[in-house]
Amino acid sequence: MLNLPVKDFELPSTGSTIFKLSEHAGKTLVVYFYPKDSTPGCTSQGQQFRDAYADFQSAGAEIFGISRDGMKSHENFKAKFGFPFDLLSDTDETVCNQFGVIKMKNMYGKQVRGIERSTFVIDKNGILVREWRGVKVDGHALEVLQFVQSL
Repeated sequence: MLNLPVKDFELPSTGSTIFKLSEHAGKTLVVYFYPKDSTPGCTSQGQQFRDAYADFQSAGAEIFGISRDGMKSHENFKAKFGFPFDLLSDTDETVCNQFGVIKMKNMYGKQVRGIERSTFVIDKNGILVREWRGVKVDGHALEVLQFVQSL
């Protein structure tokens, strides 16, 4: 999938809008997929992207988080932690499947289907230029920022 154009997609977004990928042409996009709103790892990940947001903006990048949670959950999660970027709702897993982030995972000794924490950078021309899969939260946002600053 790397160095190929990303197929256009639309998803409901916080702020009662619809995110459409093609409407963001000309900007570098950081799209991160996370398992669930308001869980410890996902909260920490969102906070790290939040804390580096001004630096991402200075580098000409916008950040979007995607999970399978509904809009009410997203709005609460965004407000509670002051995320300056939008969260997109993929309840039917269309975009999750497009990026191949749905995996079988072990949770408390049981196999469950869920989102593998993953981040993708889409350049100004809509080309996927970098991906991280099976992300460990600590330090990840800064690693992504360094990559974006190198573009």
